[in-house]
Amino acid sequence: MPMRVTVIGAGLAGCECAWQLAQRGISVALCEMKPRKMTPAHHSPGFAELVCSNSLRSDQLENAVGLLKEELRRCGSLILRCADKTRVEAGGALAVDREGFSAAVTAAVRSHPNITVEEGEVTSIPEGEVVIASGPLTSDALSQAIAGLFPEGSYLNFFDAAAPIVTFESIDMDHAWFASRYGRGTADYINCALSEEEYLAFWRELCQAQEAEVHGFEDKNVFEGCMPVEVMARRGVQTLAFGPLKPKGLPDPKTGREPYAVVQLRRDNAAGTLYNLVGFQTHLKWGEQKRVFSMIPALRNAEYVRYGVMHRNTYLNSTRLLDRYYRARRNGRIAFAGQITGVEGYVESTASGFLAGVELARRLLGQGPLDFPRETAIGALAAYVSNEGVADFQPMNINFGIMPPLDHRVKGKRNKNAELSKRSLELVDGLRERL
Repeated sequence: MPMRVTVIGAGLAGCECAWQLAQRGISVALCEMKPRKMTPAHHSPGFAELVCSNSLRSDQLENAVGLLKEELRRCGSLILRCADKTRVEAGGALAVDREGFSAAVTAAVRSHPNITVEEGEVTSIPEGEVVIASGPLTSDALSQAIAGLFPEGSYLNFFDAAAPIVTFESIDMDHAWFASRYGRGTADYINCALSEEEYLAFWRELCQAQEAEVHGFEDKNVFEGCMPVEVMARRGVQTLAFGPLKPKGLPDPKTGREPYAVVQLRRDNAAGTLYNLVGFQTHLKWGEQKRVFSMIPALRNAEYVRYGVMHRNTYLNSTRLLDRYYRARRNGRIAFAGQITGVEGYVESTASGFLAGVELARRLLGQGPLDFPRETAIGALAAYVSNEGVADFQPMNINFGIMPPLDHRVKGKRNKNAELSKRSLELVDGLRERL
């Protein structure tokens, strides 16, 4: 039985997978094409580069992604360890210093005695045990090689977008204030107010602004969880006001009243010198971004260190192709992890890499599978991705809806979610002895 595994891709999923294998004594060749070849969305040579946002979303156990993070913490996740180490204040969310996080993951992976990093593009499927965690921007050559594994047709595509980042010193704080919605957590967000007149003018220009060209882009192909702000705006004049710009729970300290709309900015690095526009993933031309977003009073003179970008994401039709261990059903020596499997989100990608690595290591070591149950967030996500009963497979964030319901009634959604999390963590604690 081979005791060496090739992991393709040093994103969150690939690094987590490689780490879990290496921690169990398996020799890992981690293949990463950066910095020799970059994608349109990546800018750093470091591993685990965060592209869209620096937030890993809610850290509360009443939220499914908060539960998933806690499960991973208890199971020894490298990604969660590095995220906690480099976190920046973001209320009830886990946000990280983007560069510090990547540096921490890169250092840990490169220094592990059982991991050898091989730089350069992989253009064919290697021999032996392989985990493909090449991400949603898999190169054309590797994409063709993967497609050859599934001649019946395997790929589906959607488009993903990243939000702009501005410098703190360029934000006009006369038109903004620090606060967290409803006073939950510390005041970590900058809130930029708009009056009704300002909002309507901003909305009109946003709807008419010019987008950069992307071949084949259509509104219906946009994943709902990462929708460009201009696409959302075109769905109706109040869509933004009741979505990412909703002012509820954010009274202006100068007036004591809620503005008509509020644009929130979240800290993007530990020093607090950079902030990203929450919910402002966009595919507008860069000049249009500066013109339209400058209509927000607090951002009239904003300095942009990164404009929003749009890129193609590619994922497998996994419910037809993969099992609950993220292995190809037709060829068990090949597994997948990360967004290429159709899991959506940083934490979900990490969870897929974790499970793929742990279960592969156990198989190579002659041990039985752990089989995380559907009552856990880790297991529920894997079960969804491998569920042959899903007719129209779409990218999926973790949510309590894909987990089995409680066997008793609990009053209140928040209380019910807390009970679901308690049940899950008890099961995870029972599995930890076998990890």
